[in-house]
Amino acid sequence: MAEHRTMQRRALLDAARALLSEGGTEALTFPALAERTGLARSSVYEYFGSRAAVVEELCAVDFPVWAAEVEAAMGAANTPEAKIEAYVRAQLSLVGDRRHRAVAAISAGELDTGAREKIRAAHGGLITLVVAALSDLGHAEPRLTAMLLQGVVDAAVRRIELGAAEHPGRIVDAAVAMALRGVIR
Repeated sequence: MAEHRTMQRRALLDAARALLSEGGTEALTFPALAERTGLARSSVYEYFGSRAAVVEELCAVDFPVWAAEVEAAMGAANTPEAKIEAYVRAQLSLVGDRRHRAVAAISAGELDTGAREKIRAAHGGLITLVVAALSDLGHAEPRLTAMLLQGVVDAAVRRIELGAAEHPGRIVDAAVAMALRGVIR
């Protein structure tokens, strides 16, 4: 019985990822989750009491995997500059990934305070990954610089997801250049 519930919960999370990826937060409804999984709407409520609860679980499951991929890319880099480049490129390489699209959609959604705090904490952990590289480069305020760098990454994510006129590779290269050299060429 417990294994069956685990499989249904996993199916609900997969359906939530797909809905968020396809239609953003507006698409994540309990009727849509029920339809995608073949469960009765009342059954969906047995697993999750609210959309925020679905969102919180998606963050708890997906964000650590995403962060581990960024951390692995940074770990493979040999210099602080290469680590910063890996930080930017790894995040932007995940833009088309369903997990990332779900987390991005979630971040923009209307969530309760608890869910927002969990997302903020998860993002804080991601930012912490690049603070050491910035410290190694001698930045006087590596945490502030890391938060601003994440802003560049977030802007590049939005630009890619919007289907901007530029090819996604150009957006990634521009974000890396800005991360490493600022706006001075």
